[in-house]
Amino acid sequence: MIQLFDTHTHFDVPDFDIDREQLAYAAKKVGVQHLVLIGFLQSRFDDLCATHNLINQLDFAPQSHLAPGLHPFYIEDHQIEHICDVERLLKKYDCIALGEIGLDTFLKQHKEGEIFKKQKFFFSEQLDLAQQFNKPVLLHIRKSHADVLAMLKQHQFKLGGIAHAFSGGIEEAKAFIKLGFKIGITGQITNPNSKKLHQVVHAIGAEHLVLETDCPDMTPLCCQTSTEYRTRNTPVNLPYVLDGLSVCLNINKNELAEILWNNSFKALDLTI
Repeated sequence: MIQLFDTHTHFDVPDFDIDREQLAYAAKKVGVQHLVLIGFLQSRFDDLCATHNLINQLDFAPQSHLAPGLHPFYIEDHQIEHICDVERLLKKYDCIALGEIGLDTFLKQHKEGEIFKKQKFFFSEQLDLAQQFNKPVLLHIRKSHADVLAMLKQHQFKLGGIAHAFSGGIEEAKAFIKLGFKIGITGQITNPNSKKLHQVVHAIGAEHLVLETDCPDMTPLCCQTSTEYRTRNTPVNLPYVLDGLSVCLNINKNELAEILWNNSFKALDLTI
């Protein structure tokens, strides 16, 4: 069977409270051997850890890994003491990475001086934590690729990680790869209109990519229904992301899966 690693999930959120166990079993059945639970808000850390513990107590479910962090989009909610909460989780659990962290100027108010300054402060503090604990980082970057690259260089960050749900261009992708990052590919790859992403994938090749669902968001096109625009995405859909990438790169699915599997372990500094 094909072995898959879902490098970015929000499988702890309430969207999955009704059927999380069943979905975990179903994900394992379709080849998902590992998944990463990503932090984004301090108020959700307890549920994040509870979900991690639950999944790892289940037989015949993917192995869960923790990546606590404070997401830039929710910058108004973050308090300085929440950084200490991230540090506590890094000390208490064998966390795989810090995530998702970065910069996001998609909304007009997030571009404004004080808010963007606060985003940069939290990103900087979490990069320091990653370096202190020798962990890779899972990057959230939206309309801020140059600023994220500049801060990584400023911190002389050498631990790599994953540029999650990549939305930049070819040169930006190459710049992240040069800094030791893999490029995260979501269900967006199944959309023929995502031409920029397809161009990036072709330009950099399979050896620099990893798969992610980003569930419950980023649902592959084939899993969306005509009656509901935002159909819930789940780890069970990861094979469809593989299929889309296989078609895009014109690489045999089994061969591609093995490359992506090895890439995931490398990006997250794990031993196969």
